[in-house]
Amino acid sequence: MGYKTIDVKPVSGALGAEIEGVDLSKELSNETFDDIHQAFLDHVVIFFRDQHIGHEQHKAFGRRFGSLNIHPYVKGMDGHPEIMQIVKEPEDRINFGGGWHSDMSFLEEPALGSILYAKEVPPYGGDTLWANQYLAYETLSDGMKKMLEGLKAIHTAKGEYSERGASAQQRKSMNVTVAGDDTPSFEHPVLRTHPETGRKALYVNPAFTEKFVGMTKRESRPLLDFLFEHCTQEQFTCRFRWTKNAIAFWDNRAAQHFALNDYHGHRRHMERVTVNGDRPF
Repeated sequence: MGYKTIDVKPVSGALGAEIEGVDLSKELSNETFDDIHQAFLDHVVIFFRDQHIGHEQHKAFGRRFGSLNIHPYVKGMDGHPEIMQIVKEPEDRINFGGGWHSDMSFLEEPALGSILYAKEVPPYGGDTLWANQYLAYETLSDGMKKMLEGLKAIHTAKGEYSERGASAQQRKSMNVTVAGDDTPSFEHPVLRTHPETGRKALYVNPAFTEKFVGMTKRESRPLLDFLFEHCTQEQFTCRFRWTKNAIAFWDNRAAQHFALNDYHGHRRHMERVTVNGDRPF
């Protein structure tokens, strides 16, 4: 794939590329935006280093891809409700996003993608992993693909944002609301067709996928456990070492991610803008 205005350097064989030659604090020409958009579709997650952007520039970049999400459970910044501050203070034990998941799959229209900006990084650790769900689908046997075709699964925030859920645990610098008993559930296809690339991806994740439609949780568990293990195998992943002012932008329609919690005693401060998506098909 040729790009006219940017340098694109893959970081692994599975997914991920660093983008060089662009300053996101400046208004992007249509040609540069088109190149970035294409790199995003080609590589599923893209990275930019040494970007110095303010809150309005962060939101403006996100809005080039769609409308911005205001998270139903995590309070956004004062004056910027679309910006989620993800902070782990030195004394916090549990980080945010510390398990494989696809952002907001518990919504009727899950997120298109998330743009994460590193404001403060620990001296070591705090890397993020991504897993390519196109590859997760493509490496399934023909028999398994056929069995999953037409299956739907129920996604909900009930577990992850419940009182016992990891995402709802109190952190000193984050304001999280606990999901109540009236938390909605939505049905999404297990095999998702990407609306822009037309490629199929596996679309289940351990944080928000509860069971298959028409089956009990107990009946669903063995197959879900297999899929959760399958879709995050090492050969489907890339790993990003954060530096201050780096940005990652990933496609939630074709990737899962996992924020590592291996820097206790150090502060990590990120800011996230999430772009709204559409209903999976």
